[in-house]
Amino acid sequence: MKRQGVLIVVSSPSGGGKTTICEQLLKQDRNLVRSISVTTREPRGCESQGRDYYYMDMLKFRQLKKQAAFLEWAQVHGHCYGTLRQAVAKEQQRGKDVLLVIDVQGGMAVKKKDPRAALIFVQPPTLKALQSRLQGRGTDGQDTIRKRLQNARWEMSCAQYYDYVVVNEYLPKAVEQVQAIITAERLRVMPTPKSRERWDKNRRDAINRVST
Repeated sequence: MKRQGVLIVVSSPSGGGKTTICEQLLKQDRNLVRSISVTTREPRGCESQGRDYYYMDMLKFRQLKKQAAFLEWAQVHGHCYGTLRQAVAKEQQRGKDVLLVIDVQGGMAVKKKDPRAALIFVQPPTLKALQSRLQGRGTDGQDTIRKRLQNARWEMSCAQYYDYVVVNEYLPKAVEQVQAIITAERLRVMPTPKSRERWDKNRRDAINRVST
């Protein structure tokens, strides 16, 4: 029986390092594939269609949303982003572990639809360090940076709802820790609905025996 791929969500505030970490993971892990998100924003720098994102206008995005084509979608910094449900399922059926590099709204939406998904939050060591990284990118104006820092405070407060938190202070260590999490998730037992129901009943029975 072919193994079903694991769903891995990696989120962080803008500038927190999620993209860089995931690029390193994709280079070193042959069974890991990235889900390419759909977005209504314009490409930045050297970004290209089909490699970084699928770029489309708002009309097309709304059509896909109406067709329930998205596993998750969210509006972030004035632009819409979404993960195509069919594309993710296809990779999982091939036995590939799918990496979703998305914001916290999307991450929690995925967890709600698929409780087996593993959510990893990449956190900067401090907001000051995050500000320095955003300014160092040279892609955003000061108003945009202030907005991203404001959003980062809320995003970091959502880390408590994730399964794992990795502090990205030293990149090689952060990459190593996220890879270790992915390895652990591959080894985790994924119960079927029936076996999960049986496990829950056995756990309740065991608790009742101890408490009586």
